[in-house]
Amino acid sequence: MNDSIRFILNGEDLELTDIGPTETLLDFLRLKRRLTGTKEGCAEGDCGACTVLVGRLVDGKLAYESVNACIRFMGSLHATHVVTVEHLAGRDGALHPVQQALVDCHGSQCGFCTPGFVMSLYGLWLTREKPGRHEIEKALQGNLCRCTGYEPIVKAAEQVSLMRPSALFDPLERTRSEIIARLWAMQAGGTIRIANGEDRLIVPASVQALAEVLSQEPDATVVAGATDVGLWVTKQMRRLSPVVFINHLSELQSVTESQDGVTIGAGVSYTRAFEAIARKIPALGRLIDRIGGEQVRNMGTIGGNIANGSPIGDSPPPLIALGATLTLRSLEGQRRMPLEDFFIAYGKQDRKPGEFVESVFVPYPANSRFAAYKVTKRRDEDITAVLGAFLLTLDEAETVTDIRIAFGGMAATPKRARTVEAELIGKPWTESTIEAARPAFDADFKPLTDWRATAEYRQLTAKNLLMRFYLETVGAPAELKRFEEVA
Repeated sequence: MNDSIRFILNGEDLELTDIGPTETLLDFLRLKRRLTGTKEGCAEGDCGACTVLVGRLVDGKLAYESVNACIRFMGSLHATHVVTVEHLAGRDGALHPVQQALVDCHGSQCGFCTPGFVMSLYGLWLTREKPGRHEIEKALQGNLCRCTGYEPIVKAAEQVSLMRPSALFDPLERTRSEIIARLWAMQAGGTIRIANGEDRLIVPASVQALAEVLSQEPDATVVAGATDVGLWVTKQMRRLSPVVFINHLSELQSVTESQDGVTIGAGVSYTRAFEAIARKIPALGRLIDRIGGEQVRNMGTIGGNIANGSPIGDSPPPLIALGATLTLRSLEGQRRMPLEDFFIAYGKQDRKPGEFVESVFVPYPANSRFAAYKVTKRRDEDITAVLGAFLLTLDEAETVTDIRIAFGGMAATPKRARTVEAELIGKPWTESTIEAARPAFDADFKPLTDWRATAEYRQLTAKNLLMRFYLETVGAPAELKRFEEVA
């Protein structure tokens, strides 16, 4: 057992024993290290002013990802490399090409958000040699600027792809082999436990150790990406203890594809899951692209989105429609169930004391038609008002042999529209069938009114999404697409 968190901050090895379970990376950087280039804007992972890069070993390779320091807890940083904007300048103080491009293209005015944009563009620069405009916009989804407008920032990203001096200039490329060796050395050791009074954090050494910890601490808060739990702390000021961090567990990081579907470990981020999902289930891939910004997708996990049981979580409705199967684990072993059975009531899931989400199996929609629609106030980086998912199977006569419809934002849990399904099965797949089935939504859902949408709006939207799904299946150009997808 160890009692310290070890990681690399820019070029310095750190070993910390006095951190709290909910201490954020942003507070550590600004208050304890005086690295004030990392800004606090929204404190909820929306504005990107606090963006830094975090590097970790994935399958033996060093991968850097942009993350929100404002909701990233220190306990999740063991055996990682944290990179702030202060680390980018050359040995002689010269600006990094990413920084210079923003100067040349007039991509900064007041400058408050600029370090966050620099770090997001730097992350893109490290992974894409010549990104297209769509890739640039995707990388910047999680960064907000209130001064310049985004065109000069996008132009800077386009310009910097042409500015690639020798690898010896870049601080991360120059030291990559050295950083890998240092991170390997930090990974050795057992379960980490740090206690300061009543505040405790635990970093299990393995999945088996996690099961042992939760058998002893069944009320512990389990944190993977912290994109939800982080707001409990920064917005609700909740005190959490003990907190168990699992984002480092390689056993929960696997993405295993088979002929029938894909199994996604509970610790797999949206970003890592995207490639496998988008290739086989394009509609689900497009939905993932609208979950938060790039930083949130790099941190957030599908397993965590399921485990927290939110009625407006984006992944459960489409996974339920697809017939996903959930695997839970504890010291007693594994337990499997249909994902839809996991959600019992608001804030209540079918999870026994000591159990945790281990993985989810997502079947491919073979010989079926699938779609998922997310309705929000703005297209990108917004919380769902209504999310509908549909899986349709027709016979040769275009009669509905099976249909699964699931919604988020319409009930206390993600929920199937079983009455609507019953109205459709066995009927011809026609517009008149859809019109006749619309009133059945009133038996399935009694949505609430909140600041995102009224109950009436949600109910009408759900009915209209069924019609939209029908129109798309018969070839109507009903789905809105980005300009570059149709140009």
